[in-house]
Amino acid sequence: MDHTRLLFGKPLIKDSKEFISAVRDLQARTGCTIQAFDADKVASERHLIFAIEKAFAAFSEERNIAKDLGVEVLRYASGERQIERALLIGVSGSTKRVALAIIRPELAGPLAWAWPDSSELSRLIEVDGMGASFKLDALRETFNISEDEIRAADETRIPDLVLERVALVDTIR
Repeated sequence: MDHTRLLFGKPLIKDSKEFISAVRDLQARTGCTIQAFDADKVASERHLIFAIEKAFAAFSEERNIAKDLGVEVLRYASGERQIERALLIGVSGSTKRVALAIIRPELAGPLAWAWPDSSELSRLIEVDGMGASFKLDALRETFNISEDEIRAADETRIPDLVLERVALVDTIR
């Protein structure tokens, strides 16, 4: 997805409300959608890319639940239909690492919107080069992955179980 960038690292603004406010400010200045996640609850880069693809599809087919693309991405990434429950995968006071999904509007053309520059991003996040490196307990709790599922699929397949939850969001009623 050439209209998406993912960054993983330590949030440089410790207060989660201030961090989210700074993200919203950057979003307003650039025209990009920027969604922040608790990186411990992100199974893989594919997890976020798949959620972004699903959110784009929901908007293009007019079946989105959220009015905001970032919230719709959050909803899919969480594997939840309800926005309130989806917020659990977002940034909170206990977040140690963040994942930022920066999405430039596809239809605006390559030069119509600017990517946030590195100096702007460096005020928000210290990229640590670890990429998506989830915490097993956080994923199991967030996505309700049972011991039976882990025994059947193996711990190495947990990212696939998360992708399955993302894929099934549209079928949950």
